[in-house]
Amino acid sequence: MTVLRFVLGDQLSISLSSLSDLDPANDVILMAEVMEEATYTPHHTRKIAFVFSAMRHFAATMEKAGATVRYVRLDDTGNTGTLRGELIRATEDLVPDRVVVTEAGEWRLRSEMAKWQQLIGTPVELREDDRFVCSHEEFRSWADGRKQLRMEFFYRDMRRKTGLLMTAAGKPEGGQWNFDTENRRSLPAGLAVPKLTRFEPDSTTLEVLDLVSDRFSQHFGDLDAFDYAVTAEEAETALQAFLDKRLAGFGPYQDAMKQGEDHLFHAVISMYLNVGLLDPVSVCRRAERAYLDGAAPLNAVEGFIRQIIGWREYVRGIYWLHMPDYAQTNYLEANRPLPSFYWTGDTKLNCLHQAIDETRRLAYAHHIQRLMITGNFALLVGVRPQEICDWYLAVYADAYEWVELPNTHGMAIFADGGVMASKPYAASGAYIDRMSDYCRGCRYDVKQKTGDDACPFNYLYWNFLMKNAEKLRGNRRLAMPYRTLDRMDPDRKASIQRDSGRFLEELSK
Repeated sequence: MTVLRFVLGDQLSISLSSLSDLDPANDVILMAEVMEEATYTPHHTRKIAFVFSAMRHFAATMEKAGATVRYVRLDDTGNTGTLRGELIRATEDLVPDRVVVTEAGEWRLRSEMAKWQQLIGTPVELREDDRFVCSHEEFRSWADGRKQLRMEFFYRDMRRKTGLLMTAAGKPEGGQWNFDTENRRSLPAGLAVPKLTRFEPDSTTLEVLDLVSDRFSQHFGDLDAFDYAVTAEEAETALQAFLDKRLAGFGPYQDAMKQGEDHLFHAVISMYLNVGLLDPVSVCRRAERAYLDGAAPLNAVEGFIRQIIGWREYVRGIYWLHMPDYAQTNYLEANRPLPSFYWTGDTKLNCLHQAIDETRRLAYAHHIQRLMITGNFALLVGVRPQEICDWYLAVYADAYEWVELPNTHGMAIFADGGVMASKPYAASGAYIDRMSDYCRGCRYDVKQKTGDDACPFNYLYWNFLMKNAEKLRGNRRLAMPYRTLDRMDPDRKASIQRDSGRFLEELSK
């Protein structure tokens, strides 16, 4: 009996459900680089190179372990350019008794998979992706009957389920569930930041870089000094370097931003988690061990673990619970086109320039740069949800719709009306000034509230609250800013609206 086991580019885990009962003597693993998956959104060139190289290395690992791999390269003669096309070719050539595949992480592809058996006339077994702590059914059960789905309560259940940072008595370590109040410090002047571990491209990666440079030169991004891990072993090395050198500083400075320091104390492993080179629970247990061994403080370890078994699992649950209608919501009726500088970084707003330039160079920016700079600006000016979500999906190496869409659509721009987040994460320039040094190199003055030289975030923030008062005033987490707005002098309100109108008109041009 021959079984064809189809492995996708973000399923590079030996423990993958579709490989759990692999028979190396009879089964064939199918992997394919296809143009459709590289271009359904204009992915960053570094992301394409990373995925293709990691796929090729994974295939080599499986072959070394004794498996037979049918690997289709992008430039192979006969490549159909689609996953379904390569499935048809493989089943015609190999005539397997059945096909086994782990479900795709994105709705568009998961929906297509449901039609594969009818397409090829061969039984297709579609298995759940069990590389997550929380299954689809478990999340649906957790959400059932709840008026609001809040990450904090979900996160506590995931802590209980895994036992991570839990005492023998079933209580959270340190007597509390999170230490957010200790994790919002700005970066002290002169604080030394350990450098990120780099990986020199081997011959396989260099071949991929040439391919991507040739085929995707029109895409956003920069391939220079490509240094990502592309194997499970390298990803483990990157993780260990973070645990040894940066985890202790991650807690207090995880929201900080600094010019010339692209990574600060962040792990930069989300891309490895999302393609399967690292196992999320194993990563969390190793961070927990650092705390138990006294190598990292509790606030840092808890904050790191929360991002993985809290936010990462939560957004996946929200995605599969509410798709496909979720992507079409537009609660605040935002309709402005995405500003062109999101693709160039050519803007006088230094914070946006810094975040977008980093994104262009590295296919990376950390969560505060995404949420409180590029996301906050899109929220304040009212960018169409589809356009800003498409941008995030295209430009980051860790972006897959299951994780990108809820974070952008729900968290950053509040287009879901509060399904995911309890309030819009709108902020003025004061927040950016407090958490970064970006304002010091800016053409605008963050201390000025109105006028030609004022930081646009300052007046756009209040203009956003005024414009959306009918929908947002009842949000109890916005009670304080609305009380401030109600006490505001009418002349200042008029200046805010005038400055906002002028800025938005220029933005449209």
